[in-house]
Amino acid sequence: MKLTIRAKLSLSIFLIASVLLVSCIILFIEYDRMSNYVSSLIADDIESVNEAGKLAAMCNDYNLEILSVVGDASSQSRPEFDDSTFRARCATIPGADSLLYSYSAYMLTSLELEDVLQSDFIDTRSWYFERLQPRYGHLHADFEHLTDGIQAELRKNSASFDRGIYRSIVPGIVAVVAGILLCVMLLFFLLSGYVEPLEKMLRSLSAYRTTDKNYNFEFEGDDELRELNDGISEIVSDNQLLRRRIASLRGKLDPKD
Repeated sequence: MKLTIRAKLSLSIFLIASVLLVSCIILFIEYDRMSNYVSSLIADDIESVNEAGKLAAMCNDYNLEILSVVGDASSQSRPEFDDSTFRARCATIPGADSLLYSYSAYMLTSLELEDVLQSDFIDTRSWYFERLQPRYGHLHADFEHLTDGIQAELRKNSASFDRGIYRSIVPGIVAVVAGILLCVMLLFFLLSGYVEPLEKMLRSLSAYRTTDKNYNFEFEGDDELRELNDGISEIVSDNQLLRRRIASLRGKLDPKD
């Protein structure tokens, strides 16, 4: 199928625009997917850190209330603690299973408080510092370990987010490079396919006009330039033939003859 100059240029520009458009779409989709995925992970990690901090504060307040009861000889009741809420909120934190073991050991030991307060043989202070406080120390250490693990995961996800941004930029870079290459190819195509032939046509035409040389440029294309070149060649040939006929007629009409 014969393609005109307009069609060739339009097709070239369309191909460049298509490559850039597809690359931009891929860039947007990749960035949106990565951003949503990693942002969700980061948000979950931040929520887990906050939740772990709140649970640690609950246990710390409860432990301080027990200490207050131990220091107050008139108090004979154990402070209230919402165990079901603690376990439900703890279940929402990834990796908190090991925390429940130390929590259960601490809570079981804290249940001894009322018997200790009513006993005449057990020293409440000794019971607190020798039995309950060590278990609270284990629980507090598990909270710190859990928080450190979540923060490490948060840092990992943040680094993944940064890497994801760079990966999502790659399609854009590819699009730019591809666009530049296509532009260079288009420029080469224009120079070699149209500018250079036009220059040769002009040189051949100028040689004909100044020195009466034959117009001998041959164009190998199949578009309007070839038609133009064939038309110029035909006009030049007709003009040369006409000039020779005029010169011949002038020779015959010369009075010297």
